[in-house]
Amino acid sequence: MKLKSYFADTIEEAISLARREMGPEAMLVNSKRSNAEARHLGAYEVVCAAEVEPRMAERDTARSPLGSTPAPIDKLSQDVSEIKHQMERLALTLTRSTAGMVGISSDPELASAFAALSAAELDADLAYDLIGKIGSPFRPEVLREELGRLLTVNAEIGLEGSRPRTVALVGPPGSGKTTTLVKLAVQYGVASRGLASSGLASRKASQILTLDTQRVGASDQLRSYAAIIGVGFQVLETTTALARALEEHNQKDLIFIDTPGLAAKELEGFEDLADFLATYPGVDTHLVLPASMRTSDLKRIAGQYEIFKPAKLLFTRLDETETFGPLLSQSVRSGKPISFITRGQRIPEDLEAATKDLILDMVLKPELFSERYFGTVAA
Repeated sequence: MKLKSYFADTIEEAISLARREMGPEAMLVNSKRSNAEARHLGAYEVVCAAEVEPRMAERDTARSPLGSTPAPIDKLSQDVSEIKHQMERLALTLTRSTAGMVGISSDPELASAFAALSAAELDADLAYDLIGKIGSPFRPEVLREELGRLLTVNAEIGLEGSRPRTVALVGPPGSGKTTTLVKLAVQYGVASRGLASSGLASRKASQILTLDTQRVGASDQLRSYAAIIGVGFQVLETTTALARALEEHNQKDLIFIDTPGLAAKELEGFEDLADFLATYPGVDTHLVLPASMRTSDLKRIAGQYEIFKPAKLLFTRLDETETFGPLLSQSVRSGKPISFITRGQRIPEDLEAATKDLILDMVLKPELFSERYFGTVAA
């Protein structure tokens, strides 16, 4: 199997280049927008694969000191680690999705649909599985229906039937947990706002608890927000204090728990907190992840934060990316529903409850999603 990258202004043009050079059997493996350094070569980088002749394979093996290293892809493509991930995905799709690959090679509309899924950076194995299930003739509504069956959403705050509704946000540094927590507190703690000058029309009794004592000024910022929206606020330093605070406020309607942003090397020092949130009755834990994060980083960080046993995924910073396939892929891969998305700093306007139609539009109709929510059309 030989892999090579092609650059062109459209995905279809790149595939045509590949088939002229590698033969009509060349298959699309992955596609994405070119990075800044390669933009002059074309708007898209498309990775294609084709079987190599036995003699050529033997000659390449003989040259390689390891005897099994595949031919390198274009020097302007991603780094070696990303190539490795592409190879792993290709091996998986070869075993799981032969039907999808055959369909792509024989049906231009299926190939175009697969190219769109790849441009959205949906996992290649997931994209192949979808194409294999759809088959010919291709119908867009069937693709949406199949993708919708895989996707789960749950924008419920707290666990059903629990009182108070308790929400904890966990996630890496810089993911936007604190701002998102305030958005949730305003949108759900303050039930409605007066349409005129009446201000806050009705409230739910709410409490914000923070264990983020590591960042300078973090608790002061959150204290200010709590004072502005009129909810209770406490700074806690231990899980024992957290347990006491939850018991103290068990008659309130909503409790929001903010946690420190922890890098991988810091997680070991917070195993007590992770175990507490994973086992304390009624705590609804959301893993907060930036939508602009690479797929490999999403997988890695989600795995690291599994010690908290988060029940849902919450994605922030949608205004910093134009590709939303990694969000859906992570949800399908982990089996966890998407709860909310955020797309800016405005409180609480830039918080959106996840729905299937919303997430599917993000992946399948990104230009309409960008225009609707950001006032711009995705390039």
